[in-house]
Amino acid sequence: MLQDIERYLACPHCAQALTRHDRSLRCPAGHSFDLAKQGYVSLLAGDAHTGTGDTAEMVGARADFLAAGHYRPIAEALAEAAAGALASADALASADADPGEPGGLVADLGAGTGHYLAHVLDALPGTVGAALDISKFALRRAAKAHPRIGAVVCDAWRPLPLRDASAGLMLNVFAPRNGPEIRRVLRPGGTLLLVSPTARHLRELVDALGLLSVDEEKQRRIDEKLGPYLEPVGRREVEFTLRLGPQDVRTVVGMGPSAWHTDPERLGAALAGLPEPAEVTASVTVAAYRR
Repeated sequence: MLQDIERYLACPHCAQALTRHDRSLRCPAGHSFDLAKQGYVSLLAGDAHTGTGDTAEMVGARADFLAAGHYRPIAEALAEAAAGALASADALASADADPGEPGGLVADLGAGTGHYLAHVLDALPGTVGAALDISKFALRRAAKAHPRIGAVVCDAWRPLPLRDASAGLMLNVFAPRNGPEIRRVLRPGGTLLLVSPTARHLRELVDALGLLSVDEEKQRRIDEKLGPYLEPVGRREVEFTLRLGPQDVRTVVGMGPSAWHTDPERLGAALAGLPEPAEVTASVTVAAYRR
């Protein structure tokens, strides 16, 4: 719930602390943000543009696909890595952490529906989660994904509405990443867990349906961009085979970036040429970086 993460939030205009006043959050400078009835709060600056956020249709497709358990191995690997980060001597340490909340804050940048954050919180009792995304459609679901999630609309490319050194752990799953802001928000010794697709991810569908492909150099480019701010401390690849029916294939196409570039009629014709079920490779890297 939002009340669980309020003490970690910062005003997007002046970076001061936010406190609740009835159905709004306010900072000492007088900036005020109404709480949505769906359980999230928008901390976007007034001139922010939300056109890049996932649409209601994309969010619905993602929720259906994840609920079916197709990406469960990814969620399990992420939760395992998060537990390992929490167990390390310096990760998630804070002199001012509440005794009843040893893990503090887990911030998920590009949280979408909150699916992965919920799995991590289940593995880390005593932590609370901030689901950060620019799509209000996604955050309506994230706000209900776990009782310890607070959902916040924000722009990943602007200063994040979280206080300095407020998170011991950050997640970034198939989402934009802002190196300077991730470093600022992480506590010293805190960890970023980043999930990104390899060039083999959904390769059978990429070839058959003409979807967007993943650059072979993607991981190297991620390391280079994060290098000035964080130290890589480990990674593992998670690869498995999906068996997808025609509707599952439509759903996985509709929930990702290819949804913006795929013509429905051409997709329908291409789907007719796929076997039932279609065997599709899922392949991601789970990488850890430390401040």
